[in-house]
Amino acid sequence: MNTAMSDAASDSPRVPPYGGMFSAIVPCRDEREALPIFYAEFLRAMESAGAENFEIVFVEDGSKDGTLEYLRELAAKDSRVKYISLSRNFGKEAAMYAGLRAARGDIAAIMDADLQDPPSLLPQMFREMREGGYDSVATRRRTRRGESPARSFCARAFYRVLNSLSSLKFVEGARDFRLINRRVIDAVLEMPEYNRFIKGMYEWVGFKTKWIEFDNVERCAGKTKWSFAGLAMYSLDALTSFSTIPLVVAAAIGIFFCLLSSVAIVLLSIRQLIYHNSAYGWTSMICVIFFLSGMQLFCLGVIGHYMSKLYLESKRRPPYIIKEKN
Repeated sequence: MNTAMSDAASDSPRVPPYGGMFSAIVPCRDEREALPIFYAEFLRAMESAGAENFEIVFVEDGSKDGTLEYLRELAAKDSRVKYISLSRNFGKEAAMYAGLRAARGDIAAIMDADLQDPPSLLPQMFREMREGGYDSVATRRRTRRGESPARSFCARAFYRVLNSLSSLKFVEGARDFRLINRRVIDAVLEMPEYNRFIKGMYEWVGFKTKWIEFDNVERCAGKTKWSFAGLAMYSLDALTSFSTIPLVVAAAIGIFFCLLSSVAIVLLSIRQLIYHNSAYGWTSMICVIFFLSGMQLFCLGVIGHYMSKLYLESKRRPPYIIKEKN
């Protein structure tokens, strides 16, 4: 009796992890060493999840190490592999946007090719989305093992500053790796801005989200393309993309020093009238001038950064240009 029931259960078809098609979007720049490892791990995760209807959309972002040649070979062997080759390096944000626009799936996930977004999490993410009715299943790192202390400190400080300046709340350690349904995909694609910060876009569009934590995973091959200067500029773009508070801070600094200088002028004038020849000090005056000049340049820099964003948006240039695709 038990044997018959067991045989019947094994012969019954597996419940699909999702309806329709799944699209995995993989931005890659100089990832020739990592791609074969990622491809094998991804197929293993799909087999574990019982997923059959899927596609892998690789977005080659100006690679110089043979990444495009490997993707051509892989696409010739596996019809589920799609690739988009950009005409130059437009950056990860543009590559992710290109992948989302090309994705045909009812649900999609953006994944790094270096396995720092583990494909082994996909079965759990499919299950959470199906059983919990979530529009989005997002991932975050609970640890930063393998990173330098300075980089970890700067990352934590970035999230604290971003959350203090923005009305949106960002989860520390959040990854771009997120399972999203077609409603979320379409909502993100309706935001056509040139300067993109996809973590902020996810938070801005909202929808019901489930968070999954995992321990930090080091790259399976190759080297990171993010330099400290690149991360600093990316952080600055993130701060100014979803918050106008820096402009308010710049204005507040200007008002504060105007009031402070007005009070100082009154006090020094009174002191001069009473004591005579008391308003002196060439060195201190120069220090004050340099300090105030620095604050003015800082405020102008903040305003200038916002103006540069307006300048780039006004040009209406496309975020990327496709050189080749299958």
